[in-house]
This record gives sequence, structure tokens and C-alpha cells, in this order.
Amino acid sequence: MARYCPLFSGSEGNCTYIGNADAGILIDAGVSAKRMEEAMTRRGIDPRRITALFVTHEHGDHVLGLKVFAKRYRLPVYATPGTIAALIDKNYLDPATRCREIQPGGPGVEAGGCLVTAFATPHDSRQSCGYRIATPDGRQVAVATDMGHMTDVVRRAITGCDLVHIESNHDLEMLKAGPYPYPLKQRILGSHGHLCNDACGAELFGLARGGTTRFVLAHLSRQNNLPDLAYRTARSALSGNGLLEGADYILRVAAPEDAYGVMIF
Repeated sequence: MARYCPLFSGSEGNCTYIGNADAGILIDAGVSAKRMEEAMTRRGIDPRRITALFVTHEHGDHVLGLKVFAKRYRLPVYATPGTIAALIDKNYLDPATRCREIQPGGPGVEAGGCLVTAFATPHDSRQSCGYRIATPDGRQVAVATDMGHMTDVVRRAITGCDLVHIESNHDLEMLKAGPYPYPLKQRILGSHGHLCNDACGAELFGLARGGTTRFVLAHLSRQNNLPDLAYRTARSALSGNGLLEGADYILRVAAPEDAYGVMIF
């Protein structure tokens, strides 16, 4: 059976495990290698069974622990060509690490029994992407965060997945009234910034119609969002279209350090 666990999620670090009982992959490594290992151990995930690490983009909250973790477990690192170049430029990779390109919209990569494909995301980085993962038992999982708006490319890539890990970064009013300096607010609100609660909620019914039954709201801002607010916005969008939580879908919020453990489905 498929196993999914957002080990860390938010502007302070991101790392997601996807696999099965035998092996798996990580999407991003945005906290220290030690914290990643401790989080996996608490959830019964053996770090030695990780077979590859996929990076969405080069921002620190997605790659802080990449260099050490990939070297320690001798893992290949997959990313888009632009992201690999940025990781090298910023010294986020050990020279001995095997870097392998994955092209958005291109052929999938097999790792840990999974087939992983990439899709382009609109974010202010060198060449960011999200991932769609087909697990060994045929389940489909999408990781789609760090995007200023939903594009047709992203929408097509994640439609039909059993589980969608989707960005619900901020509440618009909290961000506008909050302490961030004006340029940072404009960056977050921009077309290559982050997806707000309302924009996330607007996508969920279409995804549910396409077959998604599990939604995980991810990459929440500590300063500009609240887990309950993100949850209520998403739930309202789904219930407003006649869907019943627990019957038609499961909705969860990924905490900064995941509180509910591994989801098996």
C-alpha cells in the first residue's frame, strides 16, 4: 500500500516522504539532515530505504539539509536543469553527489518503485517544478506548492491523483495587515509568489470531480495563516459544491512538523 507523510511543511522547511513499506523517495530537504532523520525515525521510516531525493527548487526552505542528507545516504538528486545549476551556484550540493536532470513535461523517472514526473510551477526561482508520483500499487500522488497562481499546466498535471499535496500558504487579509515589509508582501502576492487559501480552495472541487479523494493543505505561513483558517476555507469550497467530508473526501492540514504521521492508502 502507498505511504505518504509530509515530514515538514511551511516557510521554515519542507520535506515529504512518498513510497511503500519497502522503499520510498523524498521531495525536498528543507531542514537539517538530523531533523529529517529524527522525523522519519519517529514515524517508522528507515532513512536507509530512501532511494532518491527530488528537489522542487533552490530556496533554502526546500534544500537546507540537501547537501548533508544526500551525501550521507549516497542518494541521487533529481531536479530541473535550472534548479541543478542554482543548487551548484549556491553550494547546496556536494561535488560527489549524483545530479540527474528531470524535465518538466518529459519522461518519468523510476525511483523506489515509483514513477516520478515533473511539471513546471510559476515561482520566483530558477526553474521550479512540482511532482506527480505513481506508487508501485498504482496510487497517484501530486506535490504542488510554491506557485503564485494555478496554471493549466499544473492543473492538468495534478488532476486524477488520489492524493494532492497543495499549497495554501496565506490568508489574504492576514498578509495585507501583517508585519511583512511591502516588497515582501508584493512578492508573495505576485504571479510567481505563493498560493493563498482562497485560490487553493477554488481548485479543490475540480480536483475532486477528477477523482481526488485526499487533500493535504501544505506550505502554510506561520505569520500569515492559521491551520484552522486554511482548513475552513478549503472545507467550505468543497461543501459548497455538495461534497461531504469523510464520505467524498479527506481533508488535512500539514503542520510545520507533521503531527498525524504516515497516511496509508
